[in-house]
Amino acid sequence: MEAEQGLPLPQRYWAILVVALGITLAVLDGAIANVALPTIARTLNATPADSIWVVNAYQLTITISLLPLASLGDRIGYRRVYMAGLALFTLASFGCALSGSLVALTITRVVQGFGAAGIMSVNTALVRMIYPPDQLGRGVSINATVVAISSVIGPTVASGVLAVAPWPWLFAINVPIGLAALAVGTRALPRTPGHRQPYDYASAIMNALVFGLAITAVDGLGHGEHRPYVIAEFIVAGVIGYFFVRRQLTQSAPLLPVDLMRIPVFALSIATSFCSFTAQMLTFVSLPFLLQDGFGMTQVQTGFLMTPWPLVIVFVAPLAGVLADRYSAGMLGGIGLAILTAGLLLLATTGPHPTPFDIAWRMAVCGLGFGLFQSPNNRQMLSSAPRHRSGGASGMLGTARLSGQTLGAALVALIFGVAPQHGAIITLFAAAAFAAAAAVVSLMRLAGKRRAEAA
Repeated sequence: MEAEQGLPLPQRYWAILVVALGITLAVLDGAIANVALPTIARTLNATPADSIWVVNAYQLTITISLLPLASLGDRIGYRRVYMAGLALFTLASFGCALSGSLVALTITRVVQGFGAAGIMSVNTALVRMIYPPDQLGRGVSINATVVAISSVIGPTVASGVLAVAPWPWLFAINVPIGLAALAVGTRALPRTPGHRQPYDYASAIMNALVFGLAITAVDGLGHGEHRPYVIAEFIVAGVIGYFFVRRQLTQSAPLLPVDLMRIPVFALSIATSFCSFTAQMLTFVSLPFLLQDGFGMTQVQTGFLMTPWPLVIVFVAPLAGVLADRYSAGMLGGIGLAILTAGLLLLATTGPHPTPFDIAWRMAVCGLGFGLFQSPNNRQMLSSAPRHRSGGASGMLGTARLSGQTLGAALVALIFGVAPQHGAIITLFAAAAFAAAAAVVSLMRLAGKRRAEAA
């Protein structure tokens, strides 16, 4: 029971600092690479289309390895997976900085993606071990705040570094931070027990194939790639997925946590997260086109006008974390997502000649809603799983987020291809629809809770 009360102070503060540093590095590295792509392409004599692999290799590697590494965390302990991921990420960052060709950089980005997946797969499981149950919402809110801050400063950091140094320094700056986090983590992170069941390597391979093929197919569909290939990828992913799920149903601690999906509140929380992050990505990818092509705003103005959403989350997430320890996640999530839906509808119905303030306050409304939903939802998702399956819950949390973002980006491309003239407006209405669906799913948890109490 003592282990379930979290870490004592001040060790708790040092441990959450290590978790925050790791997730900051992983999120920042996705954001800064986007900004640096044109510079990297010119320096390495690569085409813009080929340089996209610097981003895609990182994101795809994370997505296919989150659940296998989360399952490994349940088996050997979350601390080991996190520290190994942080060490690999730091080493790969050094390799990225030394890369002299696009092929070398892409390979090291794949390695870096595995390291980032090690960090992301168990970071919320570690938070559960660091904080006592009655303060778990506060701990989870720190993750949401750190992710929001990293999203805000990512482009700024990249621009600042590129203004004074060549692009390899974008990766080199990770090395001292990673080494400092490793040094503190060896003393501060909690040691968590595992189990002695053999690791399911076959399931890990099937998981990678299913998610890899599905994501590639969805992306290809959105970008109008040759249809027979896309259909073939969907079919192969579906066939492998069928046998993958059947295999998981026979496992006591499955890699794909189908056992957790049988818990109604967990499944509803996953669905809420998936829909909400789809809405977020639909908005963030399409909005620059609306602001620049539709309203004639500059790139600098666009960057500033997209900042209120994550900036408001920085202030709302800690409050939502405190509220999550007292009130139902279904209610808080439903309210937050209803506010998000309203904000997206306000964006979609903005007049033809809005002022910057007209856009900024609407983005702030969206940030308020998203920030109010995220921490309570993550807390309930994590706390509804058995303690020994915290790794599986943490992996599913990350997978739901990344899958939703992937679908959102693909839908933007698809909508713009079908309706290029009004694609941005249609996309914002689609984002509002996903946010509304997430609100309904979130409120369904209240009904499930009442039924459980009545029983």
